[in-house]
Amino acid sequence: MVNRMSLVLKNWKKYLPIIGILLFVYILVKIDIVNVWEEIRNIDLGFLFIGVVFVFVMLVVQTYKWFIIARKQGMEIGFGEAIKINIICNFYGFVTPSKLGGVVRADYLKKYSDDKIGKGLFNFTIDKILDISSVVFMAVLFSFIFQDKLDIPILVFTAIFLGFVFLVLFFIEKDRSKWALSFIYRRISGKFKDKAKVTFDSFYESVPKKRYFAWFFLWNVVSWLSIYFIFYFIGLSLGIELSFFHYLAIMPLGTLVAMIPISISGLGTREAALITLFGLFGVPASKVFSLSIITLIIIGIIPSIIGIFLIFDKKLK
Repeated sequence: MVNRMSLVLKNWKKYLPIIGILLFVYILVKIDIVNVWEEIRNIDLGFLFIGVVFVFVMLVVQTYKWFIIARKQGMEIGFGEAIKINIICNFYGFVTPSKLGGVVRADYLKKYSDDKIGKGLFNFTIDKILDISSVVFMAVLFSFIFQDKLDIPILVFTAIFLGFVFLVLFFIEKDRSKWALSFIYRRISGKFKDKAKVTFDSFYESVPKKRYFAWFFLWNVVSWLSIYFIFYFIGLSLGIELSFFHYLAIMPLGTLVAMIPISISGLGTREAALITLFGLFGVPASKVFSLSIITLIIIGIIPSIIGIFLIFDKKLK
């Protein structure tokens, strides 16, 4: 019975991302692909170009936010190499729910940490936590400005943000983590116990000082701002006449919905959330869907294609 339940859960997790794809197709049919095509056909190329320029800004900032953590960990990695690793990880993140495929960064960072994966895992984990917490922070801060339109549970989001802060402060100390995770360690079979211990020790090797974490958090906020600037200029190219502050209120909420692991790269869930949120400010669904499609191409698909070439290049070398 237990084995059968495990099999059902495993199969369910395998097909879970299809939900988002089906939702995406449903929205496209509901809006009418002709309307979407008309919006894209009449796009303002000047604003589109500015949006594309910000993609390069995004990639630099996106890399720098984990690059500075790596340097504080003592990893002697060049920024040019870090950019390449980031683009590769963007590909893996793009094709996996909640962008968890980006964890391959830990493997690429092994060569800069005595061939130990722990340092890279710490780099990915702390960056991911700060990434999510910065979105929650922005959702609380900017949606408060439009609370008459965006009726969100601000206290709940504030509690989530403070929960992330607590988790970082708690687990940043090796001894506390060892105590909290000891029950898991005791259940690991003898075959993998030594490997788990080495990974755990290397995870906490050269942990940056706590005073740097506010700086790391700030760069995660800047990273999201660079992404939302892309949405803003693409929105202007489609004739969406909202201020950037509107985007700062809407986009973090849409981002959090897109992080729900029922789709690949938030496909479907992001569109549903954005159509609902932008609709509160009178923006037609066809414009919002077009906005989502274009940003998906220039932020996700194009960098991912470049990432594929970089993966093959590294394998050949």
